[in-house]
Amino acid sequence: YIPPLIWGKSGHIQTALYGKMGRVRSPHPYGHRKFITMSDGATSTFDLFEPLAEHCVGDDITMVICPGIANHSEKQYIRTFVDYAQKNGYRCAVLNHLGALPNIELTSPRMFTYGCTWEFGAMVNYIKKTYPLTQLVVVGFSLGGNIVCKYLGETQANQEKVLCCVSVCQGYSALRAQETFMQWDQCRRFYNFLMADNMKKIILSHRQALFGDHVKKPQSLEDTDLSRLYTATSLMQIDDNVMRKFHGYNSLKEYYEEESCMRYLHRIYVPLMLVNAADDPLVHESLLTIPKSLSEKRENVMFVLPLHGGHLGFFEGSVLFPEPLTWMDKLVVEYANAICQWERNKSQCSDTELVEADLE
Repeated sequence: YIPPLIWGKSGHIQTALYGKMGRVRSPHPYGHRKFITMSDGATSTFDLFEPLAEHCVGDDITMVICPGIANHSEKQYIRTFVDYAQKNGYRCAVLNHLGALPNIELTSPRMFTYGCTWEFGAMVNYIKKTYPLTQLVVVGFSLGGNIVCKYLGETQANQEKVLCCVSVCQGYSALRAQETFMQWDQCRRFYNFLMADNMKKIILSHRQALFGDHVKKPQSLEDTDLSRLYTATSLMQIDDNVMRKFHGYNSLKEYYEEESCMRYLHRIYVPLMLVNAADDPLVHESLLTIPKSLSEKRENVMFVLPLHGGHLGFFEGSVLFPEPLTWMDKLVVEYANAICQWERNKSQCSDTELVEADLE
């Protein structure tokens, strides 16, 4: 990865550009929005984008994509990636996190949380049912990386028809990350405040659905939690006062332990690529020992750690102005292409061996 000459080696600038702009000159892929009613009455949505070219191996392959915290299919970095994947022959299904779309109301007293895989699982099941011949490439960005890895590790059945999984810029363990996220080195405490402020705005935009008098709230969720939400200055305070209570966790420690993908990673048997940047100001270097150790023990795991890229940045360009397509976008598609080709060659080799055995 070669970052832009003047500013590309700053993880803060890369992260700020991603956070402020998402991408530059983003395309506008056309998709269809699908609605799924969950068992608790929540309405999950995802956007479906059909491929714009034939895939390099000629197969029907769908990328099931989980965006970052409070993100959805209309975010610019998602649009850019989807457009590139479509042009490489992939169908794309992009989850819209519950409560993240401003024009979609909540229909139950619950919104997306750190490790809840229910909506992502519902989207995957829809794709498997609607396209029975398709194979899946699973992709998660930031918080979405935690969700997709946890989903795959929850049960072996979730890995059926999955060719590979790619996780980009996640932290692997919220329990281990919470202390580092309160530290001021690399300005992590400031990023924490900004992300918490954004989360507060999203929660408060749904205050009637979550805290209204007519709502049958979780027993542990009280009106006093709403007042604590107003004064929260970190994601951990929001998770402790509100988010964990959607799922009935007794403590923040229990919530983070159960919802982090770290305890599920060793149960993933499909090819798995974990991508982080060494200068990501949101992910402390101590957390990178998790993917590094896993990749040393498991043959199916590849850990990719460029020196630069920030958090979901990975911009490319000559001097000042970055290209709309990033190194990350190309890396994910090229890895998926390689795995698809490998699977095709493997099946062809197996067929040849069967024919030779029959001849003998």
